Amino acid sequence: MKTIAANELKTRGVSSIEKALENGAEAIISVRGQDRYVVMDMKEYNRLRVCELEAALYETRQQLSRGEFLEESVDEHLARIRKTAE
Repeated sequence: MKTIAANELKTRGVSSIEKALENGAEAIISVRGQDRYVVMDMKEYNRLRVCELEAALYETRQQLSRGEFLEESVDEHLARIRKTAE
């Protein structure tokens, strides 16, 4: 994964990101020698979001199949949430 120094990003702007993404899906932005951020193109971001949503759906289906859920009214649900927030 390509690393872009924050100073390079300041001087070259978006073109430094475009160049870094030519050979990979992500690039790291370092600030004062410390890796701080990751940038990626929108296509890769959307692919990762789909993966994340599919994982959440899979987990929810597993919980439902194991009976790990509650059936309650809206008022009961809100009361339970308020109680746990105390």
